[in-house]
Amino acid sequence: MNDLQTLRAALIPAEPAQDVVDRSRHRLQNRMLAAPRRRRVRPLAIGAGLVAAAAAAAVVVTTLPGALAPTPPPQAVAPVDAGRQILLAAATVAERTAAGTGKYWHVTTKVGKESWEYWTTTDGREWYRTARTGGKAVPENRPRPYRLTGAALTLSQILVLPTDPAALKDWLAKGLADNKYPAKQRDMAALESLVSLVSTVPSPPAVRAAAFRAIADYPGVHALGTVPGGEGVQLPGGGRLVVDPETGKVDGSSVFLKDDGTPATNAAGDTYAVSAEWTDTLPK
Repeated sequence: MNDLQTLRAALIPAEPAQDVVDRSRHRLQNRMLAAPRRRRVRPLAIGAGLVAAAAAAAVVVTTLPGALAPTPPPQAVAPVDAGRQILLAAATVAERTAAGTGKYWHVTTKVGKESWEYWTTTDGREWYRTARTGGKAVPENRPRPYRLTGAALTLSQILVLPTDPAALKDWLAKGLADNKYPAKQRDMAALESLVSLVSTVPSPPAVRAAAFRAIADYPGVHALGTVPGGEGVQLPGGGRLVVDPETGKVDGSSVFLKDDGTPATNAAGDTYAVSAEWTDTLPK
């Protein structure tokens, strides 16, 4: 052996024995089998899992017993005109007011500088007083019925008028049709009759209340504000009422019927001041 061979033998160790190699390989295999496997988790799978979990939670929450339903957005409500409210308030008061009693139904009407009064018994006999009678109550020559537009009624008929607003208006419309009143004018004529039922006709409480409510249902009714005698109410067609909601009475009206049942008007536009009540006294 020369010097190079001697140096090579010193630097390279001898190969291990075969049994050592076998034991080492066996230990490595056992370690590899016992180690847990690591899985690659894709980011997309994580995101999908979170979304699915959130959706499941939402389903659970919304199906729990007693869970509150979503609040719907507020609905726009059309305002109710104060004029209609005044009439409905008067109807409620009129309905609760006891029917008046007396020997004469006394109606006083004033417009501008003029005034006139009537006293009517339950059987239709009548007395009247105007500036021409010199302050005396003068009897009419023949019985005078109570007037609605296009109709003449006895007190017995007035007492049994419909007490439902729609039925009352239908009753008036039928009467106007039967009397050949022009079709285009019947709706306003019915309104004029309703005004008479709350102002100048001795209507029983339930009929007065129905008339107030029927007037309130007309389009174009609106408040005019506080005026002498009560609250002013504008009616369709240009008519006006002055209503006291606390007593349920009409203290003024620009719709007044003459003896022939047609509306009386004042050229100056003056509002008729109307008062009506039962009384036992007849002026001398």
